[in-house]
Amino acid sequence: REWNADSYHQVSTPQFDWGVTVLDRLPLEGHELVLDVGCGTGRLTERLLERLPRGRVVAIDLSSNMLQVAQGFLRPRFDSRIQLVMADAAALPTVGIADAIFSTATFHWVHDHPRLFRNLHAALRPGGRLVAQCGGGANIARLHDRAAALMRETRFAPYFTSWQEPWEFSDAVTTAQRLEAAGFEDVRTSLVSAPLVQPDATAYRAFITTVICRHHLARLADPTLQDA
Repeated sequence: REWNADSYHQVSTPQFDWGVTVLDRLPLEGHELVLDVGCGTGRLTERLLERLPRGRVVAIDLSSNMLQVAQGFLRPRFDSRIQLVMADAAALPTVGIADAIFSTATFHWVHDHPRLFRNLHAALRPGGRLVAQCGGGANIARLHDRAAALMRETRFAPYFTSWQEPWEFSDAVTTAQRLEAAGFEDVRTSLVSAPLVQPDATAYRAFITTVICRHHLARLADPTLQDA
């Protein structure tokens, strides 16, 4: 569940850029209470709070490292309008309080989407809105296949005998069905192509090690194997 939050704060510009587009789709009057589910280090939470001059945000993440960085990033400016909560997105400690839920780059880290969506629906007030983005379909398929091949190699295989994929990359139709089953209405889902090209090898390595392959690398205590 833990991340290198300081590194993530630096390398998460792609997630930030994708998230800004999602935030633009969320209609707000400025007084609402909004749940930011999977707030990370708070870069998008800052933008959300700027749109809520009379409202509040409950920012939720499962990583204490992420929340610690988010607190230092957000508290000095927003103070009492931001509440930071460590919780599982699929087991939110809130019922019927939110006018809206905003989430980006998070749902694909949750395996049980039906349970996730039931919890999100329960957290909303009647008429509340969910606007979210996450990895879908065949996201990172090339890297996924490459990692799977590496895990089968003799030097790596012993470390991955009990491996479980950390992601759930669902398609638009299945996601719509799960949302409707959870009680959501006026459901709209789509799969959007969002190719990413890093500026150089150093940036690429930082992104891969901090985000995509962090679960893989966590199983390899030997730095030489991690580099390999």
